[in-house]
Amino acid sequence: MNKKKLETLFKEHGFKDFKWLNPKNIQVAHWVRMKCQFGCDDYGRRVCCPPNMPSKSECEDFFKEYTHGVVFHFKKKLAKPEDRTKWYKVLNPKLLELERQVFFLGYHKILLMFMSHCVSCKECVANLDECRHPEKSRPTPEAFCVDVFSTVRELGYPIEVLTDYKDTMNRYAFLLIE
Repeated sequence: MNKKKLETLFKEHGFKDFKWLNPKNIQVAHWVRMKCQFGCDDYGRRVCCPPNMPSKSECEDFFKEYTHGVVFHFKKKLAKPEDRTKWYKVLNPKLLELERQVFFLGYHKILLMFMSHCVSCKECVANLDECRHPEKSRPTPEAFCVDVFSTVRELGYPIEVLTDYKDTMNRYAFLLIE
């Protein structure tokens, strides 16, 4: 693993705030899936959201297959909640291009997890078999039962529950590399 070369690539793509992690240290928890099921409007409405995702135990096994991962930190203050989707529509393609470039460096076993839901289509078909853009769709860490709060805090990153849209968001995307 040539971390220096990868770090240079990350920075060339504009991603300067990142930390390496061992994917075996990613915290996976049942409560994350329950929060999706009983608290998120996207549950069952998006291709890359539960129930279309693997079980918690499958997610744990999946992370054990990797020895390298990167967490990208994004800090943003937005005027209105609907501005989040505009931000994701700009950021997600940039992350996908980075994933593609890392793949072309010879890291065939790579997976990106967006910091937000996929925003490739105006309306998601919600059925994995009918996805119009599988090459652009990626799950969020939460869709893979990742306790993002605990995982990024272990890396020293800030994250808090926000109570006002005027607060600055700390969001995280994960890139698994082998």
